[in-house]
Amino acid sequence: MKLKAMNSNNRKLRASVSSESDLTVPHPRRWAMFAVLLVGAFLPPLDFFIVNVALPSIQQDLGASSSAEQFVISSYAAFYAVTLITGGRLGDLFGRERMFLIGLIGFALASVLCGLAWSPWALVSGRALQGLTAAVMSPQALASVQAIFSEKEKHLALSLFGAVFGLASVVGQALGGVLISLNVFGLGWRAIFLVNLPVAVLVILFAIPLLRETRARDPRKLDLIGTALSMLTLAALIVPLIEGREAGWPFWAWLSLALVPILAGAFWRSQGKLARVGGSPLLDPRALRAPGLGRGLTIALLFYTISTFFLLFSVYLQESVHTSALDAGLVFLPYGVGYLLGPLVSPVFRIFGPFLTPVGMFVEAIGLFGMAWLIAVTPPGSLPDHFWLIGLLFLTGFGQGLATPGLMHMVIGRVSPKFSGMIAGVTSSTLQISVALSVAVIGGVFYALIGEGADAHQLSYAFEVALLIIATSQLIGAGIGLTIAQQPSANSNHLNNRR
Repeated sequence: MKLKAMNSNNRKLRASVSSESDLTVPHPRRWAMFAVLLVGAFLPPLDFFIVNVALPSIQQDLGASSSAEQFVISSYAAFYAVTLITGGRLGDLFGRERMFLIGLIGFALASVLCGLAWSPWALVSGRALQGLTAAVMSPQALASVQAIFSEKEKHLALSLFGAVFGLASVVGQALGGVLISLNVFGLGWRAIFLVNLPVAVLVILFAIPLLRETRARDPRKLDLIGTALSMLTLAALIVPLIEGREAGWPFWAWLSLALVPILAGAFWRSQGKLARVGGSPLLDPRALRAPGLGRGLTIALLFYTISTFFLLFSVYLQESVHTSALDAGLVFLPYGVGYLLGPLVSPVFRIFGPFLTPVGMFVEAIGLFGMAWLIAVTPPGSLPDHFWLIGLLFLTGFGQGLATPGLMHMVIGRVSPKFSGMIAGVTSSTLQISVALSVAVIGGVFYALIGEGADAHQLSYAFEVALLIIATSQLIGAGIGLTIAQQPSANSNHLNNRR
């Protein structure tokens, strides 16, 4: 009888996610499992970066407007952002291996839709579906770190997870240029999406025999109303910001913006009501009362304004300097190398302690201000000096890579451990919302400045202004980060648990 009970308990332990239970006997193939899961973390940022160099080709082939170009980026980021928390909870409920594979298959099918797109809005629809399925696939890698690694191994696993984004920036920009330049099977820009299909097939073949199913011990129910309201709020904000300028700011755009505070208020009330009755809100209001958390999320929002840089730099290179898609992709390599090295060498800079993220953002701002100066002194239509361009791109990427590992800890450290999982998802969503908003706002400024039939001088000037806005955002974020770094972590004394 005891043996039967022990076997039953062992089965429950293997199926649950618990830092005590799962880590008593680490899985012998955990690093191979993690390598497969990292592909799920690698593909979403790869598909963000790879599209940037293809936008001019897409515009020529499909006749896309500048607003449609921005939607190709922001629709992906927006749907990815609002679905990340839900995607993580689906893994808690139904198993992370299962949701990883479902997300991966959906991502591959969405990529096929993008590759076969017959119009700009068919492509935007495919990108939105990519964002949804990426949000189901991507969180499973990070969540599985807690389940399959010991405390000693977690630091290395999380460093590798952070380095994946730097690698994606290197590979994405360069691979996009290479695929378009090679014109594989005459596919042109479509190859950047269709390449995901064979990659997904290979990952599935490795994943099925390797991955071990894990779930949360006490999974929370999905807050469907909160998810729907958050998506409606974000759509009401982003759609008019992107489409309004192109359409001449019609009545519907202003009406949509006016609905944002109403929808946001409804979302907040639904979260508070669910928390009061003991439910599991998408965003628990109690966690947001943690001292410094609002500032931490503001830093995250400012941090990813850099995402607009990739879009606008690609436009500048191909439409002002008239570089090829291949050359435009290769220009980004110094940035990607710096971004890749940043997380890997961050232990060397531990002397900065909690100030590492502000220091990284300050370095990033210096690189961006320097690039604005370089564009300003370069004759319109000419490629900036190679020496300075390589150095400033590397500095910018290195600063972002240096800031990235500590950013999540800076935010999660504001709340008690019981809220850490939720706030981790909220922070990831905030970063992606930053992508959508910065593409809409900073991209809107850029396109407004170049106007119709822009020449090289207008493109250079608009890009300088965009660089200054992005650099200022990083500088403000670094300043806010300095104030948070001086405060003690809430996790050290479980401050929020007693409130």
